[in-house]
Amino acid sequence: MGQHDIQQSTGEGALRAFTRHLIQDVRALEYMIAQGRFETGTRRIGAEQELFLVDDRWQPAPIVNEVLEQADDERLVTELARFNLEFNMDPSPFGGTSLREMEEELSGTLDYACETVRSVGGDIVLAGILPTVHLSDLALDNMTPSPRYYALNDALMNLRGGPAQFQIRGVDELFVKHDSIMLEGVNTSFQTHFQVAPDEFARFYNIAQVVAAPCLAAATNSPLLFGKRLWRETRIALFQQAVDTRSSNLYLREMSPRVHFGTGWVEESVMEIFKEDISRFHVILTTELNEDPFEVLQKGGVPDLQALQLHNGTVYRWNRPCYGMTDGEPHLRIENRILPSGPTPADEVANAALWFGLVSGLAERYDDIREVITFPRVKSNFVAAAREGLASQFAWLEGQRQVPAHELILDDLLPMAEDGLRASGVDEADVDRYLGIVYERVKTGQTGSQWQLDSLDAMKEKSGGKRAERLTALVAAMVDRQTGGDPVHEWPLARMSEGAPRERMERTRVEHYMATDLFTVHENEPVEFVACLMDWQHIRQVLVEDEQHRLVGLVSHRSLLRYLAERNADRDQEAAPVPVREVMVEDPVSVSPEMPTAEAVALMRERQIGALPVVREDQLVGIVTERDFIEIAGQLLDDSFEEGEELSDTDVTGEAPPSSE
Repeated sequence: MGQHDIQQSTGEGALRAFTRHLIQDVRALEYMIAQGRFETGTRRIGAEQELFLVDDRWQPAPIVNEVLEQADDERLVTELARFNLEFNMDPSPFGGTSLREMEEELSGTLDYACETVRSVGGDIVLAGILPTVHLSDLALDNMTPSPRYYALNDALMNLRGGPAQFQIRGVDELFVKHDSIMLEGVNTSFQTHFQVAPDEFARFYNIAQVVAAPCLAAATNSPLLFGKRLWRETRIALFQQAVDTRSSNLYLREMSPRVHFGTGWVEESVMEIFKEDISRFHVILTTELNEDPFEVLQKGGVPDLQALQLHNGTVYRWNRPCYGMTDGEPHLRIENRILPSGPTPADEVANAALWFGLVSGLAERYDDIREVITFPRVKSNFVAAAREGLASQFAWLEGQRQVPAHELILDDLLPMAEDGLRASGVDEADVDRYLGIVYERVKTGQTGSQWQLDSLDAMKEKSGGKRAERLTALVAAMVDRQTGGDPVHEWPLARMSEGAPRERMERTRVEHYMATDLFTVHENEPVEFVACLMDWQHIRQVLVEDEQHRLVGLVSHRSLLRYLAERNADRDQEAAPVPVREVMVEDPVSVSPEMPTAEAVALMRERQIGALPVVREDQLVGIVTERDFIEIAGQLLDDSFEEGEELSDTDVTGEAPPSSE
């Protein structure tokens, strides 16, 4: 969760002072390891839950402050976005019924959080990425008002030098520009922690890197962003780009993003990671520090190492080393940031059990995992898992043979995880329960991601409807299934009828209904091409844009008919082709994606037009037509419609409809 009393490192003096403290903390940590000052002989596990807040239409609800005002559990805290909530669970010794206790605490805290959220009109969703989130939800107004988040945003934006371009290719393609780090708030995870002794850290950390890919493949729950089908775990690509400060103008220079998997094996000590990250990533946040770590150590105390922890919190390794204290004793742990939130507490603890079991099992089997697989293969496996999930192929251990992910997990890794859990003293019933959930999920292929994709396909085939309506029904079904508690491999697919009822649509925005798959022309193209587009694609309006995708005009069905009638009247078939600019309406009425739906419908009525181009930051991004609104217009504007008045069948030119004469 991190410190919140921090600031951006703007002053040179403050930066130098903080960097000096950071170096002191590194030296103190190195001294503590050399002197054996860390807790050993104890293996603890823990977890951190992030989640989404939604309203009664299953859209992001920026209500975290209202929730925390009602809550009396100090574990519930803010995250980057006001529609996120987070809590840490208590660490416990690994073994016995620790997994069952983790699920009980997780479920109990989620139940309390859900009750509190519902008291202020919201609900909670466990998903790696919320399917109903829109770009307009990611405005700075929805950033949690905390100095830490504002400073982090300013620092990263300054390093980036301007808005970020996001590009993710999957079944669909995402190309979007955004001017803040708020896209980071689209990601939520279930982070697991595994305490290790300093002298075994390198061995266990390397193993954690190796098992990252299969654990992720079995747990994917983030296939959608802005309605586009991207990676099976889109969080991985999105988070990396959300806080990436690298320039594209550095030719072939190698630079790591602040979110990264790592650059190689850890050879001997956790200090290698801390020193590398400090060397690669400049200080971007500072805070007031008055602790001398060596003075604390000389007095028999344990230093907080605040500077080191703050800097470490601005570098996001997928497996991140962490320094902490339990009952006054310092410890080291590996923080697994790979796993997505959801779909249910049972699924999350099953994912954790697989990870804990594999790390423990491989540690029992291999003294040095580096001898049986290369780091580039491990990193490649991780990217493949994020892209393809259970459909990926992994290069695996001895011989580094290519193995399908689902076969590897079922045949090799689940038995290895079982051995690791049993060797750690985990209760037999818990081993069977949690690894059994993973087994059934992988056997059926129904991960959270696959359930979402299959549900969308089934709804489109059976019910049609707008994409926004299908996404709404998807989230509504997720909340229902999560409340039931059955693991995701047992979930029936979402149904269109589970979406928000029509009476809730008065708070929707244009972006919920706009079409984004556009057929456009340039103003120099021939009018005949417009006629072909209307005929071939069954559309009544064709938008005209320039090379920078700026809206410059529109050709309506009516204006095209007028042109064709005049041409036929002249009967000059040999004339040169007429360019679109001579028949288009220049500067048509347009709206932003954030405009409330009711206002858009009212505007269409006021201007007697049948469609509205949608423009964001001077670029054409979509179109809405009266056909998109016809099912809800009556409910939205009942009070303002006069009896007998109808929406016009005209275009977006603003022309009055022809008289009966």
